[in-house]
Amino acid sequence: MKQKHRGQMSESFLTAVFLSLSGGLQDAYTYLFRGKVFANAQTGNIVLLSSNLMDGNWERVLHYLVPLCAFALGVLTAEKMQEHFRNMQRLHWRQLVVLGEVLLLFLVGFLPQEQNLLANAIVSFSCAMQVQAFRKVNGYAFASTMCIGDLRSGVEALCVWSRTREPKAKDRMLRYFGIILLFALGSGIGSKSCVWLGGRAIWISCGLLLVSFALMFIREDLEENPVIEKDLAEIRQETREIDHALRQELQEQQQELRESAAPHHR
Repeated sequence: MKQKHRGQMSESFLTAVFLSLSGGLQDAYTYLFRGKVFANAQTGNIVLLSSNLMDGNWERVLHYLVPLCAFALGVLTAEKMQEHFRNMQRLHWRQLVVLGEVLLLFLVGFLPQEQNLLANAIVSFSCAMQVQAFRKVNGYAFASTMCIGDLRSGVEALCVWSRTREPKAKDRMLRYFGIILLFALGSGIGSKSCVWLGGRAIWISCGLLLVSFALMFIREDLEENPVIEKDLAEIRQETREIDHALRQELQEQQQELRESAAPHHR
C-alpha cells in the first residue's frame, strides 16, 4: 500500500472559503461603517486619496493615507513573521498570522466611530497580513481579500477551458469564481451585520478566521496522480542512469591521467 502525501491545510480550498468570507466582510465593514475606507482594495484608497489631495481636503487625505501605510506595514510584518517562525513545530507560521489578525479585529469591535482612523488602520494592517500569508489555494495563486486578480485568472481559465476542454482548466476556473462568490457573500454578510451589530460586526470576521485557524491543524491527504507518479519515476530512473554514466566517465578520466602521468615518474 502506497503512503499518501500529506499537505498543509493553509493552502486548501476549504481554508480559502473562510478567508474569503472574512475578507469580503472586512471590506464592507470599513467602507459602510468606518467612513467609506477600503480595508483591502488599496487601489480605491489611492484614487480617493489623490482626489482629496487635488481638492485640498487635507483631513480626508489623512483618512486614506493612514490605512494605505498600515497595509504596507502589514505586508512587511507578515514577511518578518515568515522569516522568524517558518520552522515552528507546534503551529504553522500562517496560524500565528491568523491569531494576530483575530486579536486585532476583536479590538476594533470596541472602538467608537470617533476613532475610525485607528480602526481602519488596524483592519488594513490585518488584511495585509492575510493577503501576504495566504497566496495559494491548491497550487493556484489567489487573493482572499480582493477580487481583481482572481477575476482575471478565472476568466483566463474559462478561455482555456472553452478552447481545450481541459479538466484542469475547468477546475481552476471553478475555484476562482467560487472564491469571488464567497467574497461577495462575505461582503453581503458584512453589510447586513453592520446594520444589526454596528462596530461589533467585525467579530463575525474573527469567528470565520478562527475556523481557518482550526482547519490548519489538519494535515490533508493529497491524492496521488498516476501520470505525475509515472513521470517522477521516469525522472528518477534517468537521474540514476546519468549519475552512473558520469561516475564511470570520471573513473575512466582518472585512469587515463594516472597512465599518462606514469612515464614522467620513471
